[in-house]
Amino acid sequence: MRAAQRGDTLAMAELLDVLAPYVGRVCAPIALSQGADAAQEALVAVFKSLRTLRDPAALRGWVRAIAVREAIRTAHRAARTVPADLSALPARGDPQLSADIRDVLDRLSPEHRAVLMLRDVEGLDERTAAALLGVRTGTVKSRLHRARDTFRKAWMS
Repeated sequence: MRAAQRGDTLAMAELLDVLAPYVGRVCAPIALSQGADAAQEALVAVFKSLRTLRDPAALRGWVRAIAVREAIRTAHRAARTVPADLSALPARGDPQLSADIRDVLDRLSPEHRAVLMLRDVEGLDERTAAALLGVRTGTVKSRLHRARDTFRKAWMS
């Protein structure tokens, strides 16, 4: 970590090998079809700011915060350019469960996908998720409630 911060290219390549899969897993459920672009933007931001990270033990949380922020930003940018196509939603009981889940997630806002991912996939508590998203704990609670409710209704439709 320290060698990568000093600009050692081998250390940076090793760090990239470690971080890229994790960043991809964070960005994909938030940015959906733009997940790869969000992951790339997040990794660029991580390596641009790597020297500013003081505590190497905080690397994973720091990277997660950057990845979530870039995924939300990328999803918003994509939503402004491509309108959602709700006519192609899967039928109830479709055997391709992962595709169904992805389609339902696509109906949620990036903020709702982010809070679902942080709480239900990453297992973070509300306070930590709030800090990562830069919002109050109450906002995380309300977003999580709305996200789960919207997901449930979309899933049942």
